[in-house]
Amino acid sequence: MTSLYETCAYETAGGGTEMLVKCVANGLDKTNSSRATSYHSWFLIICGALIFFMQAGFAMLCAGCVRKKNVQNSMLKNLLDACGAAVAFFAVGYAFAFGETDSTGFTFLGKRNFFLTGDVDQGFWFFEFAFSATAVTIVAGTLAERCQMVAYLLYSLVLTGFVYPVVAHAVWSSNGYLSAFAQDPFRGIGTIDFAGSGVVHTTGGTTALIATYILGARRGRFHDNRGRLLPTPRTIHGHSMALQLMGTMVRWFGWYGFNCGSALLLEVEDTGKVGALAAVNTSLAAACGCFTSLFTHLFLEEKRTGEIKFDLGKAMNGALAALVAITAPCGTVENWAAVAIGSIAGIVYLFSSSALVYFRLDDAVDAVPVHLANGIWGLLATGLFTSPGRLMDAFGTEEHVGWFYELGRGSTDATLLGNQCLAIIFIMGWVSVTMLPFFLWLNFMGWFRAGSLEELVGLDHSCMRERPNYLEEEGDGFSDVGTGVERGPPKFDLPVETSASESEQERALTGTQE
Repeated sequence: MTSLYETCAYETAGGGTEMLVKCVANGLDKTNSSRATSYHSWFLIICGALIFFMQAGFAMLCAGCVRKKNVQNSMLKNLLDACGAAVAFFAVGYAFAFGETDSTGFTFLGKRNFFLTGDVDQGFWFFEFAFSATAVTIVAGTLAERCQMVAYLLYSLVLTGFVYPVVAHAVWSSNGYLSAFAQDPFRGIGTIDFAGSGVVHTTGGTTALIATYILGARRGRFHDNRGRLLPTPRTIHGHSMALQLMGTMVRWFGWYGFNCGSALLLEVEDTGKVGALAAVNTSLAAACGCFTSLFTHLFLEEKRTGEIKFDLGKAMNGALAALVAITAPCGTVENWAAVAIGSIAGIVYLFSSSALVYFRLDDAVDAVPVHLANGIWGLLATGLFTSPGRLMDAFGTEEHVGWFYELGRGSTDATLLGNQCLAIIFIMGWVSVTMLPFFLWLNFMGWFRAGSLEELVGLDHSCMRERPNYLEEEGDGFSDVGTGVERGPPKFDLPVETSASESEQERALTGTQE
């Protein structure tokens, strides 16, 4: 293989030293540009893989939050999330979100690149596919233990193939009317959602809220077995705190692909500087969210009961809530602001979780308080805390910064904050307009909620024909062939009023423990 110098010497023979130097310089520029493009693609793949690894974290968390009789069903739904997202985003989702258009102005959807036809950056597709899969799987935990498989598959395809892409196009596409990447951004700045507090988490969280409202609560959560309202909602505990913690830590790890990887898509010179800032802010926010959620809950419980109680679940969800909140502003705020945003996120989670119970909406994994409430907070925090210097590093402008900084300048310009509010209204409105009729239709068709008996024995048994865990422990009423014992249906020895209290009957029916 000949060297670049030898090639240029041959091509410029007799042309003099100046032509030789120019040829070598041009050749080096092409080589460096090619290597930069290659490195950029590899980093997108690595960060996309980190984001996709979060699917394992979601699966662990969901499995740990449900009872043993629903574990396999929950895990299968998490697996099908990724599969459905891949197919739908390949077929139409990417084209709607980032496909080429005939216009240089604002558009509602992309019009080309269906089935990845045309000129498509494969690394970029993979990176964005991982984002879309995350938006879908947020809903899995909320609907756990009572949602039919058919409904879940249909919802996954609709959200990834159409609903999510419209939001992604509006906020992240160069033709999106709210996009900060547009040639002429809306009101001079557009909406800043660095890595998806709005696009991913508010979209998924709003969908989860609508779905759980229509689907209803699990048996025994808010009503007894006779349909009477319980004076105090019963907590249905998951079977494994270890799985929940492992899932939380895996998701935290994958979040660095979310936030740091998004810096690769910026049109600035030093993306590494922005990515490093995102990594530090992500770490600080998650740590502070964990602390504030844990100790605020401890303080409130001590005031209410007189006892000190450290709650691992509140600590884990506080960290996840802070990760959601810092996702939008991670590359545009200072470190101290990340501490403030994460700390507030932990408190937002606690009060939104309590509000969910107050309105008797059942969320098995608290996805709505974590993703919806703190997705909204993350967008608002961006409009409040974005600093001029960090905005210049990430987006090349110092105009229309966070409202607190504008006040420091002696200005009341709230353009960025207003745009963030508009994005919240658009995302929640669009998801509601599309997913509410869809879930109502599923419910009308009888495809949404599992039957009462299926829910009682567990979806592992009713949908996957696995032996119910509690029947394995106490005897299932079946005998092996050749034993001479008559085979028959499972026997449920439920207590009656003369031999057990009403609360014991309820626990027998619901499979829960106080």
